[in-house]
Amino acid sequence: MDTRPEPFVPPAPTPRTTPPSTLEMMRIVYRNPLELWGEPSYNEPWISVNGVGGPLVIANDPGLIRHVLVDNARNYKMATVRQMILRPILRDGLLTAEGDVWKRSRKAMAPVFTPRHIFGFAQPMLARTLDFVKRYEDASGTVDVAHDMTMLTYEILAETLFSGEIAGEAGSFAHEIDRLFETMGRVDPLDLLRAPEWLPRLTRIRGRKTMAYFRKIVTDTVAMRSDKLVRDAAGAPEDFLTLLLRAEGPDGLSRQEIEDNIITFIGAGHETTARALGWTIYCLAEATWERDRIEQEIDAVLAREPDPVRWLDAMPLTRAAFEEALRLYPPAPSINREPIAEDEYKGFKIPRKAQVLVMPWTVHRHRKLWDKPDAFLPERFHPENRDRIDRYQYLPFGAGPRVCIGMSFAMQEAIIALAILLSRFRFDTTDETRPWPVQKLTTQPQGGLPMRVTRR
Repeated sequence: MDTRPEPFVPPAPTPRTTPPSTLEMMRIVYRNPLELWGEPSYNEPWISVNGVGGPLVIANDPGLIRHVLVDNARNYKMATVRQMILRPILRDGLLTAEGDVWKRSRKAMAPVFTPRHIFGFAQPMLARTLDFVKRYEDASGTVDVAHDMTMLTYEILAETLFSGEIAGEAGSFAHEIDRLFETMGRVDPLDLLRAPEWLPRLTRIRGRKTMAYFRKIVTDTVAMRSDKLVRDAAGAPEDFLTLLLRAEGPDGLSRQEIEDNIITFIGAGHETTARALGWTIYCLAEATWERDRIEQEIDAVLAREPDPVRWLDAMPLTRAAFEEALRLYPPAPSINREPIAEDEYKGFKIPRKAQVLVMPWTVHRHRKLWDKPDAFLPERFHPENRDRIDRYQYLPFGAGPRVCIGMSFAMQEAIIALAILLSRFRFDTTDETRPWPVQKLTTQPQGGLPMRVTRR
């Protein structure tokens, strides 16, 4: 007889049973695209419809996803609608660049994200986390875990990739990043209609001041490091920022491309991990039986293994909980592509210029791919079960040539952060903890994650 408790089912929109009108669809996409998708999106291998802006394909089948992102990736570019949203923020950063610009950027950054460099970041990650959790020592009442994880991951990123030398005040950063995604991170109705870029988007106009704030941080950060390289090249830290500046030149990156990549990593590189950490802590607070096992695992590993480089492999239950949170709340809930020429997969024709959506949000909750897809079940990712998961049904970091370059960085960072946080403190939900997932570039908890923190 199975005596395990019923699994926790965290909040998510109920799939629609009827399609929305055009006007309603545009309102939903602006407010929260996660609420748009109907039952077919969670049950069918693929869907092809004529959308407001032209042909729309939703790809859920792992084989089709592999075809689009890997096997025939050369025939697919970044979707026009996606670029309209992201390029005003990131310009020619790694997430939005294409062609030779993307190749130059990827080549310049690759050395930073080798295993040797990633392992070298473990001690700074640990040090920043240990310093960060001091704020909880005398905590009373509730804290907003979503806000705190944004601050923690920003501090880790600043220390590891920029050696702590980012201009501006970290305290105002979390507020400004929220404002940036609230304004410029939304889908504007004119984007759906594929209106010309010269037509002003009201959503973007409201975000100009915040965008200017981030651009100034980047310009000042680059100027500080450039001066240091001129004054004392040997004394400058060999980090992400120095590597980018040394790649500057006629055959490398332009100064503008360097700044675009810095803002990509400052604005988006830490945000995705922050959201995943927040959702993990929330799910474990509701699934206390899972939290108990993970606390025991963390305590045992920390007692015998001081080297944080080894924690990722030594804590399979902790890793599984984080990966399950990534499944339920993928930080990047949609991957958008557009075929350059007409394509075909197993007799299914994909029109040229169609918007092809590979949506981790629906793929990760698909009824034909997962058992109890809406439940928080970390055991899916336990070592003995991992082989049952197709590579292309689980896409928190994307796939193919444009797979997230910081995947290993994020996984190591997350496990170190969870190990320290959960070894010292317990996070519990309160009556005010009622998060609702909203897509604003990333999958964010509307209203934050107010939680009670107590010492273990």
